[in-house]
Amino acid sequence: MPSSDTDPRLLLLSPGDTVFVLRDQIAADEEILVSGQSVRLPQPLGLGQKIARIAMGKGDKVIKYGAPIGSVTQTVAIGDHVHLHNLKSDYTLTHLRGGAPAGATS
Repeated sequence: MPSSDTDPRLLLLSPGDTVFVLRDQIAADEEILVSGQSVRLPQPLGLGQKIARIAMGKGDKVIKYGAPIGSVTQTVAIGDHVHLHNLKSDYTLTHLRGGAPAGATS
């Protein structure tokens, strides 16, 4: 679902998603348009990587495919790479039989 305010190399999988998925590789220091903002990527990113569609604060849920896939561990700006360095997966805790183990937090 590309739109005129976002680089066509970014794909929105579901209307409520907070991240775009890269359709192609993007080089380091390349300028791209993300949700109407011009962003320069500090590192190269490859096919399938996630880019923030909106700004998110620590603990905010990351939505992909219309479902939460985790929470950000630090502030994320529009166009930031969302990956292991700033994303905590909530998948395991929310999909255990009987819920989360005692003392676990999501």
